[in-house]
Amino acid sequence: MMKKFGFGLLVATFVIAGCATSPDDPNRNTKEKAAMGAAAGAVLGAVVGYSSDKNRGRGAARGALIGAAAGGAIGAGVGVYMDKQQAEFERQLASERNAHQIEVERLKNENLKITMNSEVSFDYDSAAIKPSFNRTLDKVNDIVAKYSRTNVVIMGHTDDRGSDRYNQMLSEDRAKSVAIYMEDGGVAPRRISTEGRGESEPRATNATEAGRQLNRRVELLIIPDNDIQ
Repeated sequence: MMKKFGFGLLVATFVIAGCATSPDDPNRNTKEKAAMGAAAGAVLGAVVGYSSDKNRGRGAARGALIGAAAGGAIGAGVGVYMDKQQAEFERQLASERNAHQIEVERLKNENLKITMNSEVSFDYDSAAIKPSFNRTLDKVNDIVAKYSRTNVVIMGHTDDRGSDRYNQMLSEDRAKSVAIYMEDGGVAPRRISTEGRGESEPRATNATEAGRQLNRRVELLIIPDNDIQ
């Protein structure tokens, strides 16, 4: 019984080793995702092949190879999809990024995080989106609507001035305002959820105005479907 796992792990090891990338590789995320998918597919394929084939050793080997190919394709598919979406965000939001109004970040689990500085998106003590920020949100909307195989979690954050309860409510209201804007802009409501984090997740110290400004923000976490191919 252990042989099926051993062969699958052997295939997985070779796949991961073959997909090793340098930190400067522009396709690093896609290659690493493909390697992880191939590794998982190899082990699962070996198990299935061992169980379903009369010649169990051969079945495990064949299953591991097929599983590695399928898993790698799925993993690479997610990576390519998110690579394209990230590139489009970076291109369309270049001016906002240069002005430090928006940040675009790729997380290790393939999620994208779009961070919006609340100083440019909301007036002080308000959950109403500034009209001057509409054009930027329209760009975000167009990209999110185009890449429909993702879901969006909108998270509001505040600094620590004011009561915990008030800050929690303000963060929730700002997240909801962005959600309503996105829905009005064509993003399906079923793809959107909102959360208020209040003052609980600061990025910097609240002892300075510069730090408080970093802490006042709205983040969009863009999460891909697991079955993208």
